[in-house]
Amino acid sequence: MKESEKIIQWIKEYFEQNGKECKAVIGISGGTDSSVCAALLVKALGKENVFGVMMPNGTQHDINVSEELVRFLDIPNCTVNIGSTSTTLNEEIGKAMGCNVTSYPVYYTNTPARLRMTVLYGICAIVGGRVVNTCNLSEDYVGYSTKFGDAAGDFSPLSDLTKSEVRAIGRELGLPSKFVDKTPEDGMSGKSDEEKLGFSYDTLDRYIRTGEIDDLKAKEKIDHLHHINLHKLLPMPKYEKKD
Repeated sequence: MKESEKIIQWIKEYFEQNGKECKAVIGISGGTDSSVCAALLVKALGKENVFGVMMPNGTQHDINVSEELVRFLDIPNCTVNIGSTSTTLNEEIGKAMGCNVTSYPVYYTNTPARLRMTVLYGICAIVGGRVVNTCNLSEDYVGYSTKFGDAAGDFSPLSDLTKSEVRAIGRELGLPSKFVDKTPEDGMSGKSDEEKLGFSYDTLDRYIRTGEIDDLKAKEKIDHLHHINLHKLLPMPKYEKKD
């Protein structure tokens, strides 16, 4: 059985156990992961049970790719622009803290992702759904995701697959190259993921799967990122009362 078929079966079983009447609600960014994930959901649940949400932050230069994907898959969808909400929140927090929040990269890059997750759960409450986490293993391994933002969700079909493996799944499903091979980017910095990370996904994926890496500086950086971002993957620590 192909890996894509195994994931499709897993999705079916998840909904059988966790929401027979529910729809899968997915953020459509136009990137590889959300495109492949959406295609898997359509195969597993039927297009009528997949609801796509496009969430530009003001103007999104590649929103056309997201629009093309929902048309290609023929899934129900809507667009919720978080731009004005993001601006208002930035202004209010800036006033409260007496600062310009855009000067704080951790705030400025992570807050839109958390607003988008708020949108997805809001729509879930309206349509009766489960939110799809579209993160892959490569991103998770080095913490290239936002805690309680794109790293959140109710179920995660791709989190045990590297970026290279996700692309392979997309090809198995017959997705056009423009969805599968699109250069990964955050849509804010003007840089690709690989430019920001400082190493390629191919290098990272090989290291994850085999432990082999030729660039020792890249290895040092990957190991460091993995260590400092483990808190995003582990359960929340809790105090345990003891007798």
